[in-house]
Amino acid sequence: MVRSLHVSRRRCLLAAGRPVAKDLTMLDHPLPELEDWILLFSNNSLPVLRVTKRRLEEMRENLDAVDVRELARVILLDPIMTVRVLAYIQPMRSRFLQHDITSIGGAILMAGIEPFFHRFENLPTIEEQLHDQDPHALLGVLQVIRRAQRAADYAQDWAIRRQDINMEDVRIAALLHDLAEILVWCFAPKLGLMIHQLQVLEPTLRSADAQKRVLAFTFLDIQLALCGVWHLPELLKTLIDDDHAEQVRVRNVTLAVRLARHSAHGWNDPALPDDYRDIGKLLNTTPATVCRRLGVDVPAQFAEPDDDTPPVQPQ
Repeated sequence: MVRSLHVSRRRCLLAAGRPVAKDLTMLDHPLPELEDWILLFSNNSLPVLRVTKRRLEEMRENLDAVDVRELARVILLDPIMTVRVLAYIQPMRSRFLQHDITSIGGAILMAGIEPFFHRFENLPTIEEQLHDQDPHALLGVLQVIRRAQRAADYAQDWAIRRQDINMEDVRIAALLHDLAEILVWCFAPKLGLMIHQLQVLEPTLRSADAQKRVLAFTFLDIQLALCGVWHLPELLKTLIDDDHAEQVRVRNVTLAVRLARHSAHGWNDPALPDDYRDIGKLLNTTPATVCRRLGVDVPAQFAEPDDDTPPVQPQ
C-alpha cells in the first residue's frame, strides 16, 4: 500500500500542474476510500474559471508585454488556477531552492513567462464542465468561489493591518481553504447538491457532519490529503488547517473564512457578532471599529457612545 501511494503521489503531482486530456464522467456516488478522492481530482484536469482562461489567452497574444504582477492578480482570483500553479512549481523548487515557494509572482518568474503559458494552455473551464449538469451545481460552485475570493480579500486586509510581511501566504491560504468543496462541486455536482440540501433541511447540522453523511469524509480530510500528495508548501497546509488556531496567522485565515461564510447571504447571520468580536481581538481593536471598517451597522451590544462615524461601503 505504501509503495502504491508513492507512485500515486508522483502521478498526482504531475496531473495537478498539467492539463490532462480525459473524457470526464461526473461522479454520482461517494467513493469508499480517501485515496480514491485524491486520484479522482489528480487524474483529471482541474477546470478554471472561464474569465481566467480568457484573461490568460489575451495575455498570450503578446508575451513580451506580460506584466508578472498583473498575471499574478488574475491567478489569485481563481482558487483552482492558484493551486495548479503552486503544484506545477514545486518540483522546480526542489531542484533550485531550499525553501517553499508560496508567492504566485515568484512561481511565474521561476517558471519563465513562455514556459508558463506553454504549460497552461487549452485549459478546461468550470462553466464548460458543468454545462450539462443541474444549473444549481454551477451556481453552487460559483458561490463558493466568490466566498473564497471575499475571504482572501479579508485575510489580506487584516494581514496588512497586522503588518504581516508575507501577506500573500495568508491570502492564498484563505483562497484555498475551501478548495476541496469547490472540487466536489466540479467533479461530483450531485453530491455537492446533496450536502447543500442537507444543510438547508437541517439548519443546525454542522457542515462537517453533512459532509461525512454524504461523502464519508469531510472536505478538510480531502483537502489536507491533497496538500500532501501535491506537495504544497507546509506553510499553506498549516494555515489552511483550523486545528492550528493558536497561531495568529491561522486565526487570520480562519476568521476571514468564517466572516465570508456567515455573510454570504447578507449581514443578519446570528453568528456575525461573535465574528466581529474575534476579529477585533485579532486586530487589537473594538468590534464596533470592525463593523465600521466592513461597512455594516454596529450591533447594539457593541455600540460606542458619541460614535456617529458612518460605515464604509460593505465589501
